[in-house]
Amino acid sequence: MKNTQALEEQLAQPSPALIQDIAALEGDILLLGIGGKMGPSLARLAKHAIRAAGVNKRVIGASRFSTPGLREELEADGVETISVDLLNDEQLQQLPEVKNVLYMAGNKFGTVGNEHFTWAMNAYLPGRVAEKFKHSNIVVFSTGNVYPFTPVTLGGATEQIPPSPIGEYGQSCLGRERIFEHFAHKNKTPMTIYRLNYAIDLRYGVLLEVAKSVKEGRPVDLTMGNFNCIWQGDANEMAIRSLNVCSNPPTVVNITGPETISLRWVAGVFAQKFGVEPTFKGEESTNALLSNASKSFQLFGYPRTSLKQMIDWTAEWCLADGQTWNKPTHFQEREGKY
Repeated sequence: MKNTQALEEQLAQPSPALIQDIAALEGDILLLGIGGKMGPSLARLAKHAIRAAGVNKRVIGASRFSTPGLREELEADGVETISVDLLNDEQLQQLPEVKNVLYMAGNKFGTVGNEHFTWAMNAYLPGRVAEKFKHSNIVVFSTGNVYPFTPVTLGGATEQIPPSPIGEYGQSCLGRERIFEHFAHKNKTPMTIYRLNYAIDLRYGVLLEVAKSVKEGRPVDLTMGNFNCIWQGDANEMAIRSLNVCSNPPTVVNITGPETISLRWVAGVFAQKFGVEPTFKGEESTNALLSNASKSFQLFGYPRTSLKQMIDWTAEWCLADGQTWNKPTHFQEREGKY
């Protein structure tokens, strides 16, 4: 894949399991906050799966649509769109009743100095949405940032480890979960809490950041010496399939790849591909923000896209000077400040 069109086509290819699951799903699908990094490709994947299943379901995306041209691109792909400010309660209440909701709205970067907005988006808005869609299945996008750091030898935090987020962003994300959980209990709404870290696309993500540092001769900071990641297409697929495992009390599931990845190792692999010597700064910590996603593999199977494939694609993309987004993950952050 050396251009955006090829990337988008790859991200939109549904697996037989997704086609089967979406055929069994009752009702239409609404994506709240479709304008983020994952929303557009997730909506396109859902549309492709619906077509492949031969069923009649609407995919609707709601967002402020601040990115020029995105709304038109989605509508050309068969995704219905609604322009809405979700914090405007009047606009929120005017959204159509839909059986299946993927809640992707939230705020992370820019939290420092604007904490009140992050809390409004991540912990106030969920209550309004949960009441509005109390008769729907809701997949709540969350994050591995709700977990504490765990020893790199432990294999990552499982869903049984009590949340203990570092910093206000992670705390507000736990607030999001707890508010949805409260309304799930109150209204008997089926939900899945979808804890993701980190999805990667060739235009953004941990692997791209490491590859660019190596290629440009910048030292790689090893302090957060280990990480998890998953191909965005696989993460999108698991999000859609999570609609079929919504329950009350909510199902909680970690979404990431199976490996605990050494940052030093992956930087060395990129260096070999680029014909350069990697440089490093700092030393690996004994703990890191890591998730154990074995429950998701039991539910959905292992991701179709291997770590080796992601590395190869990322290296090729960098060598071809493919399009990138200025959306760093800040995966190295150990103080929870975003």
